[in-house]
Amino acid sequence: MYVAAGHAEIVAIGSLKKAVLTQLAHAPGVPFALKELCKHLRIKSRSDMDQVMDLLHTLRQEGIVLADDDGRFRYVPEKRREKSTPMTAKHVGILRVSKRGTGIVTLEGSDQTITISSRAMRTALHGDTVAVVPFAGRSGGKRVPLNAGLEGEVIEVIKRANERIVGRMERSGNFFFVVPDDGRISRDIYVAKAEASKAGLGDKVIVQLLPWEDEHLNPEGTVIEVLGPSGDPHAEVMSVARGFGLPFGFSDGVTSETERLPSTIQPRDIEGRLDYRDRICVTIDPVDAKDFDDAISYESLADGTIRLGVHIADVSHYVREGSALDAEALQRGTSVYMVDEVIPMLPERLSNDLCSLKPDTDRLTYSVLIDLGENGTVERYEIRKSIIHSRRRFTYEEVQCILDAGEGEFADVLLPLHALAKQLHKKRRKNGSLDFDSTEVKFVFDNKGLPSKIIKKERLDAHRLVEECMLMANKVVAKHIGFAKKEMHALPFVYRVHDLPDPERLRDLANFVKRFGFSVDAKNGIPSRELQRLLDRVKGSDVEYLINEVALRSMAKAIYSENNIGHYGLAFNYYTHFTSPIRRYPDLVVHRLLEEYRGGVSPRRREQLAERIPYVCKQSSDRERVALEAERASVKVMQVEYMKRHVGDVLEGVVGGVTEFGLFIEINDLLIEGLVRVRDLADDYYLFDEKQYALRGRSRGKVYRLGDRVKVQVISVDPREHQIDFTIVG
Repeated sequence: MYVAAGHAEIVAIGSLKKAVLTQLAHAPGVPFALKELCKHLRIKSRSDMDQVMDLLHTLRQEGIVLADDDGRFRYVPEKRREKSTPMTAKHVGILRVSKRGTGIVTLEGSDQTITISSRAMRTALHGDTVAVVPFAGRSGGKRVPLNAGLEGEVIEVIKRANERIVGRMERSGNFFFVVPDDGRISRDIYVAKAEASKAGLGDKVIVQLLPWEDEHLNPEGTVIEVLGPSGDPHAEVMSVARGFGLPFGFSDGVTSETERLPSTIQPRDIEGRLDYRDRICVTIDPVDAKDFDDAISYESLADGTIRLGVHIADVSHYVREGSALDAEALQRGTSVYMVDEVIPMLPERLSNDLCSLKPDTDRLTYSVLIDLGENGTVERYEIRKSIIHSRRRFTYEEVQCILDAGEGEFADVLLPLHALAKQLHKKRRKNGSLDFDSTEVKFVFDNKGLPSKIIKKERLDAHRLVEECMLMANKVVAKHIGFAKKEMHALPFVYRVHDLPDPERLRDLANFVKRFGFSVDAKNGIPSRELQRLLDRVKGSDVEYLINEVALRSMAKAIYSENNIGHYGLAFNYYTHFTSPIRRYPDLVVHRLLEEYRGGVSPRRREQLAERIPYVCKQSSDRERVALEAERASVKVMQVEYMKRHVGDVLEGVVGGVTEFGLFIEINDLLIEGLVRVRDLADDYYLFDEKQYALRGRSRGKVYRLGDRVKVQVISVDPREHQIDFTIVG
């Protein structure tokens, strides 16, 4: 073998390099495939062949050998090396690493990918922007096109995704290191003893990476923040936020800019605005909400139509394009609702005060006034900057009491709004809008800030009332711009789009539901109307949960895009986000575009917007994804903390996920998920049936599938790993 331990490894690698170069130099113009070269060197084991491959690619980077598209290597004489150029092109993309250590680089400007083994990552870490070179040496010596998904190697780290790593301080002998929380980062971060003394062993810390160029050594870092003991719920939530790179606090420049904003509305601010202060407008929000960015109104008109008013906080009046506030809002993209605090997109002076539609206070707004016929058809609409004076701040629960009783404060507004919302919902469903009832939980904390109770949030008619009003406003705004033409050019805009599901996944769904006696034609895709009919047919059946989950997993993700492809899930041809500019950056941009397009734009300005908006869409979609993952992770922390006091309890749940290593069980009412490992299913040897979303016992034929109801016992809780383990009982 060429690889040995300790100092002998250096000698062995040197010997290997000499042997390889000697063999190649014997015939400098002849290309050698890996197997052919190893045969000459009498190398047979897979590990030694991999060592040769790694060496060859190192030599290629040094210009000593060239690699062709078939993965063959040839020697370059020294006098010709300066003139030689690599035969394999360099590509740039973002490295995504699985928890198993394999990386995928998605190339910039395309959906092509290159697989990177752990040995070929060099000093790259998950999320880094890297330069990679594909090679075909692992493809049987055959020429493989790039879009076939080649294996390759990282040759340069262009940009670190995150130079600050969150992890747990540990010690081995005289060495101190931080174990990253993110399992996709496989290298521990070494810290000097003086740095380690800032924290205790087991503490959660943030380390700043030092320059790292030698892949054979672990990266090093300096401790810049101590978050608290590992396993402590508040330290763990902080770790989640820091791990996702979520910012705490605002820069001095943003704070200074915010403080300079006027506290009162000036007469010039009202000029040209629609004055709606004499109309009844109300807000409806969660009981613990502090920022109220939407209000609604209702009027019956003389011609028999009804006027729905949706009034949104005019954040664009305060946050101007190009300002420090705007740059910060774009960078954050969205407010993030962690389990025990909000990380806002805008400073509190704006989100909770100047822009918040507080009751009995004049506030600047952007209004969409929609006149609707008796069957919910839009007859006319107007989109105007406005000023309102909210008459009442309602909670959802207060509104629900009025809806149930049929009377109460402002019932003459709320009751007809409820009737309208039901009409709009019925019409939307008839057109194919999908309703996947998602459930959320709320924590009740004790005086120590620890979760003492978990409550499943109930979806009320009051929620649906507000939701239908907001959906209508968003649709009208998107259609208003989508239909507009300027010199035969579409106006650049931010759309909220939801692509058609992947055809293969739909075929899998059709085959899956057929086994339970349901049918859906997926030959040419499934219209959302047909999918909703399927969901209606399975409602109340034993397989409702199962089919809903499989259908949901077949869906694409909704994103922001400059290209309007419609919204499959809502069955809308035009849709955007207009109604939450306090907490979502795209809504703020939509407000600006609406106002700018009112006055007309020059061809040059249209070009500028066409260049900027795609970046805004991508950044906003990326930040939305990060926020969602962080919110889920923070909820998981508190769920684990809650379950620490319930080890040994027997609970009822449903199989919410099936993998080759076990069953994910979701506990009824608590929505807490834990794992039943295959090794703990002692009554049989279970095999994973991917198509059936099931584990099947080989001997006894017992089957556990998605949606099955089971009883489980809590056997362990690991706050450090945010892991709950169950075993099936009964």
